[in-house]
Amino acid sequence: MKILVTGSAGFICGYLVEELLKHGHEVYGIDNFSKYGPVEKSYDRHPNYHFIRGDVKDTSLMQDLCLECEQMVCSAAMIGGISYFHEFAYDLLAENERIMASSFDAAIHALKQGKLRKINVISSSMVYESTDKYPSQEGDERKIPPPLSTYGFQKLACEYYAQGAWEQYGLPYTIIRPFNCVGTGEKRALCDREIQSGNVKLAMSHVVPDLVQKVLKGQNPLHILGAGNQVRHYTYGGDLAKGIRLCIESPNAVNEDFNLSTPVSTTVLELARLIWRKIRGTDEDFQIVSDEPYRYDVQKRIPSVEKAQRLLGFSADTSVESILDEVIPWIRTQIENGGI
Repeated sequence: MKILVTGSAGFICGYLVEELLKHGHEVYGIDNFSKYGPVEKSYDRHPNYHFIRGDVKDTSLMQDLCLECEQMVCSAAMIGGISYFHEFAYDLLAENERIMASSFDAAIHALKQGKLRKINVISSSMVYESTDKYPSQEGDERKIPPPLSTYGFQKLACEYYAQGAWEQYGLPYTIIRPFNCVGTGEKRALCDREIQSGNVKLAMSHVVPDLVQKVLKGQNPLHILGAGNQVRHYTYGGDLAKGIRLCIESPNAVNEDFNLSTPVSTTVLELARLIWRKIRGTDEDFQIVSDEPYRYDVQKRIPSVEKAQRLLGFSADTSVESILDEVIPWIRTQIENGGI
């Protein structure tokens, strides 16, 4: 199958493109390198991978690319960690709306004129930002108050694009909500501004690389945001890539939405202690300092994973411990090379 992947140089797509190629698909990737700058991937010279350096907001270019592809994965977006969507509250809303409108315009055109038969929208667990019901089930995002952050609100808007394009033009879709992707390949973004956290300056990207950096750099006591009671489901990028591939391939995914996540809950405090023990080899001297949390620091994010298991046969089984065994050495190398 020929598949167009937007934002193909991004973090999750690094796992996704590799997964799609491994399973025999032909992938067309488009990215403008706006987040990290030019990056090299292990599959760049794969015979079934075709990279186009371009802007997804260029609707004419997107229309040309879509015509010969059977499916599109809409992943391109301004995206970052918790400080990012506080600092760029307007820009990411405006830019991501432009990206999404161009993507859907191209998909609708290719549905009429080309071979495209489905669009796959990478949404976010942040659509559940305002929930008080746990675990969050597919469909709850339409029953709860809308997200408070512009990032969460825009991700919910992406899902309405899918609804509208289906209702007006008959464009089939799948909505995909990854939960807390963790893995290698997430470097410092070009627009990241370093923030002081205790005695360590870092870009405050995501909690796992941030905590790993702090421990590797010898911070003690360890600074965390808030009390550390925030609940997350840290899901391995390779598992998410498998889930997204199943969403693309399975007829059961047409006009459906899926939470893709590990079923295991972990608090930030539990994560911090585990990282400390992995790096230092002991819990001895583990201490924390609670820093002032950000406004949109969601305290609990717990997904229902039953639907993806039932309709797709998908489960995310990689443990946090195993993820850290891969991530910690990678971050250590990135610190030495100045890449993070």
